Amino acid sequence: METYDPKFEEMKKEARKRAEKFKQTMKNGSFAVLMLLLALILGGGSFYNIGEQEQAIVTTFGVAQPVTEPGLHFKIPVIQRVRKVNTTIQGFAIGYQVEDNETLEDDSLMITNDYNFVNVDFFVEYKVADPVKAVYASEDPLLILQNISQACIRTVIGSYDVDSVLTTGKNEIQSKIKDGIILMLEQHDIGLQIINVTIQDSEPPTQEVMEAFKAVETAKQGKETSINNANKYRNEKLPQAEARIDQIMQEAESSKVQRVNEANAEVAKFNAMYAEYVKNPEVTKKRMFYETMEDVLPQMKVIIDGTDKTDMILPLDNFFQSLAGNTDSQNAESSRVNSDAMNDSDTNHNANERNTNNEINEEDTIMEEAE
Repeated sequence: METYDPKFEEMKKEARKRAEKFKQTMKNGSFAVLMLLLALILGGGSFYNIGEQEQAIVTTFGVAQPVTEPGLHFKIPVIQRVRKVNTTIQGFAIGYQVEDNETLEDDSLMITNDYNFVNVDFFVEYKVADPVKAVYASEDPLLILQNISQACIRTVIGSYDVDSVLTTGKNEIQSKIKDGIILMLEQHDIGLQIINVTIQDSEPPTQEVMEAFKAVETAKQGKETSINNANKYRNEKLPQAEARIDQIMQEAESSKVQRVNEANAEVAKFNAMYAEYVKNPEVTKKRMFYETMEDVLPQMKVIIDGTDKTDMILPLDNFFQSLAGNTDSQNAESSRVNSDAMNDSDTNHNANERNTNNEINEEDTIMEEAE
């Protein structure tokens, strides 16, 4: 038989009260924690941040809206979804792998207009122009851009000869490929924009052909070097030649003026001499003869044979050998001019005499007929 203990019953009641109080406290705390966690989850999902090189697409019940301004933005949790898009310039390679630079012959091997094969590597740069179209207009816009780029590249390469692809036509080829890609992107409208197309490398498919093309390129460079050297030589020599031409022309003009003046002086001298000759023919002839002899005789070596026969003048040395140097040549020229002048004077005098005799004969004839 159990005995009743009042203290024990009070302790049990007190324990039950504490247990009930603890349970109530735990219920209240769990609810608070749960509410706190829920608030954190909902609050954390209500804000998002956009970087400087990003744009966002906010979807509300399937309707997409772009958000272009960088910074912190608010969205409705659960109802709105955010998708960020990278808007920086990106790129991809065609014909090789960027990681190890290994050639992908299936993409790089192409045929030219003159039926030659070449390996051409390209790098295409692009960026997202319309985030909504880039995300929702197609399943894989990058794959579409790659296919468009390869199609344009093969079309343009096929319209050029192998020399242009390997050497001189690279810039023009790049420009045409870029224009073709831009045109096709406008037709597909996938939200991407082409920035640049660059030929990384172009070479023949075999080592032998490669060496031949390198030799051709070396020859072309040698040709250009020779042309540049020739142009340089021409530019150096042409001013010297022009200066020499000007000098010769000036010397010729000076010589012309000098000779004309000398000729005019000789003419004036001859006219003055002829005027004196007309006045006194015999005296003028003798004076001219004596002046000529004064110039000629001192330079001659002669023997005068003074026998009963006619006197003879015998030159022992060649007359022209004694006339050496510029001074002697000028003296000889003066003598020749004087001799010519004397001959001309004699000719004119003889002509005048013949005219005078003819006139006298005509007068005598007239007088005889008159008698």
